[in-house]
Amino acid sequence: MQLRNKQDFWSGIMFVVVGAGFALGATNYSMGTAARMGPGYFPFWLGVCLTILGAIVALTSMLPSAEKSEMEKFDWKITIVIIGAVALCGSVLDFLGVYISVFLLVFLSSMASHVFSWKVAAANGLFLVLFVWLAFIKGLGLIFPLWPTFLGT
Repeated sequence: MQLRNKQDFWSGIMFVVVGAGFALGATNYSMGTAARMGPGYFPFWLGVCLTILGAIVALTSMLPSAEKSEMEKFDWKITIVIIGAVALCGSVLDFLGVYISVFLLVFLSSMASHVFSWKVAAANGLFLVLFVWLAFIKGLGLIFPLWPTFLGT
């Protein structure tokens, strides 16, 4: 078999590796049963499904009917910007609060786009701050510092 679609092949391999990692990591937790799921049940089966999906994608990329495509050069700058934004958000969350941290995460990671627009990034940031507040603070009742600690609120 000849590898025709390199992009799909390597995406499938990535799904297999990540899915297998999650499935194996979930075995450290109690599984339970389908009726009484333990903490490892959902991550295990999600990892299994991701592994199967990745294998299907990787195998279909080698079929003669697969669309022929080449891989583009990997852009490390985009990866560094996104990972840096996530790391910054995690490190300043307690100090700056959820609202500013999530906004910074969205705005800074938007800079990785080749078509960056500060207006669109700001609108996305505000929308996701609202979503985080509705889903996690109001909906799930999680306790996070909402505003910066130096404001005393």
